[in-house]
Amino acid sequence: MILESIVTTVSPEGEVNIAPMGPVVQGKTVQGKTLQDETTESDMSEGGLSFLLRPYEGSRTCRNLLATGRAVIHVTDDALLLARAAIGRVDPEGLVCPVDELSAEYVRLRDCHRWFAVKVVEKGGDPPRHELTAISLADGIVRPFFGFNRAKHAVIEAAIIATRIGMIDEATIRDDMKRLRVPVEKTAGPDERSAFEKVEAFIEQRLSGSPESER
Repeated sequence: MILESIVTTVSPEGEVNIAPMGPVVQGKTVQGKTLQDETTESDMSEGGLSFLLRPYEGSRTCRNLLATGRAVIHVTDDALLLARAAIGRVDPEGLVCPVDELSAEYVRLRDCHRWFAVKVVEKGGDPPRHELTAISLADGIVRPFFGFNRAKHAVIEAAIIATRIGMIDEATIRDDMKRLRVPVEKTAGPDERSAFEKVEAFIEQRLSGSPESER
């Protein structure tokens, strides 16, 4: 299963990056991986979740993961934050806090449903897309899930389209955005409307030839 999430990483210089990512949930970890640093035999035997992270070469998320091997995966319904992170740089000030039980390379969103602090234990894939297997070292629940909303899902789909410009033809992008606007107009609250409008404006700028922001 692919989990649409927000991932926080920290550079070797201590700079926090917030970005969307769709990690593959691989289920419980199995024994036999190389264990380093915070990873212990008990972590593995107790069966924390395993994720496959697939960052693209050149992104801040990819550079940070390759350099430190650490990240925090968040389950959240904050469509506005997800949209902002998909189309540009998000200032982490006030949005993140340390994961107390782990090292300084782990920071999490203050507001989310659930988080998983993960460590990369295996690297693979071929550029431009890396494949990094990571295991959960710690996790927590911040607030309960409130409920499903079609507009939030439409924003997620639109944000994914925004990151695929250059891979999908313009006509398909415009058709998909037109289709996604329908549930937004019918079911969105203020945050979802704002999120969709931000993504829509970004896509129009990119289709007109403006450069993409690094995430």
